[in-house]
Amino acid sequence: MNNQQLKWVYLVVLSLIWGSSFILMKKALIGLTPLQVGALRILITSFFLVLIGYNSLKKIKKKHWPYVFYSALLGTFFPAFLFAFAITKIDSSIASILNSLTPFNTFMVGALVFGFVFRKQQLIGILIGLVGTIILIAKGADMNPNQNYWFALLPITSSIGYAFNVNIIKKYLQDLEPLAITTGNFVLIFIPTLFVLTYTGFFSAFEFTSETKPALFYITILSIFGTGLAKVMFNKLIHMSSPVFSTSVTYLIPIVAVMWGIYDGEKLSFLQLLAGSVILLGVYLANRKK
Repeated sequence: MNNQQLKWVYLVVLSLIWGSSFILMKKALIGLTPLQVGALRILITSFFLVLIGYNSLKKIKKKHWPYVFYSALLGTFFPAFLFAFAITKIDSSIASILNSLTPFNTFMVGALVFGFVFRKQQLIGILIGLVGTIILIAKGADMNPNQNYWFALLPITSSIGYAFNVNIIKKYLQDLEPLAITTGNFVLIFIPTLFVLTYTGFFSAFEFTSETKPALFYITILSIFGTGLAKVMFNKLIHMSSPVFSTSVTYLIPIVAVMWGIYDGEKLSFLQLLAGSVILLGVYLANRKK
């Protein structure tokens, strides 16, 4: 299988894994706090990656480490906590749709920070996507008055972090293998995350109950597959394709996440589904080649 075919395989597999991540976070939050979900997700993944990728750390040169650190913060550390907090206040399916803004932000960051050139069509696509986002949030707030849709800003902020992460990897870490980047990411944020988990009282007050046991199971599955293996695959996808193509996985993630959300009893109106489609249309226009 050549790279052209393999990148599509990666795209589909990643959409299935990450599309299921939102419902796993939601289930884990039944027995754990948002800080604990974010911290455990990083720590469990760190142990897993050190086991399979310790030797790859030798390939990281001194010039790479600053960019590996920026990648770790923007692509893993902050989003892990932001999404956990967001899902406590808004539906997991909505969070996944907002995550589809990542290609927009990848383009914007690439143009404004990394010097890519705007095309009129891309600007139109961005504006269409923003209209869809506003409709999605406004209708969600109307349908679910008990949910705080200010928390919708958290997935949007995460998508900006992802955008920086992709451009950093593509520009500064292209010569470093994906496993080394991913393992390096988690090694660097292990200690700060351990402090966060300690701050939550996890080590002093945690008890195994009917709620915390399944929560630990869900967060372990999420960590190994949704973070560890998926991050390695995603970094590989960035290497073999463009930043915009690699982030287009977020077009497909909402399809899987919305199906899980509906199965779990979440409500979506026709207008919200239409708004989600508008976002995807905008993303498509922004990234379509001439």
